[in-house]
Amino acid sequence: MIRFDQEGDLWIATIDRQEKANSLTEEMLTQLAEFAESATAAKVFVITGAGKVFSAGADLDEARAGLATSPVWERLSGAIAALPCMTIAALNGTLAGGAFGMALACDLRISVPTAKFFYPVMKLGFLPQPSDPKRMAALLGPSRAKLILMGGQKITADEALSFGLVDRLVEVDNLMSMVREIATDALEAKPSHIAGIKGLVG
Repeated sequence: MIRFDQEGDLWIATIDRQEKANSLTEEMLTQLAEFAESATAAKVFVITGAGKVFSAGADLDEARAGLATSPVWERLSGAIAALPCMTIAALNGTLAGGAFGMALACDLRISVPTAKFFYPVMKLGFLPQPSDPKRMAALLGPSRAKLILMGGQKITADEALSFGLVDRLVEVDNLMSMVREIATDALEAKPSHIAGIKGLVG
């Protein structure tokens, strides 16, 4: 349900549970976290989804059984945020719920124009994962973060671009080629140079 590919210094994780809208189980999240934790030698780390949805968030059955509040979400987003390389979320479709964390932790978010973005924690009675609101507010500003987290609003890809949640919109057929284009300079650079620039930006 998670595919892992290493193309030299480019490491790619693909969520592939299309029959369940790429909803995430604890096993899948653990696999993603372990992959991110092991990617310290990568120059570019990419996370994407298969099919028409990036991820619908937590598997509903497992969410009811405790996954919604599991520390594994924070483990995953923390592992991605700690990577010294360039990290990119290639959003092939809608991003929902707890799946926000891994995308917010990335340096860049490239999205298809048909994606929707929502994080229905108010409606569902859960708190978001601890790092997600701060990362979201850093990108969108506090009011727009509250619009999503407290107002439960589903925003379009165009709105996400104007808000600063995503950095570029690309048609689905060109998504991974655009990711590879953006990754080109980093893949040709020394790891210390990538980490140095990333550290200067903060």
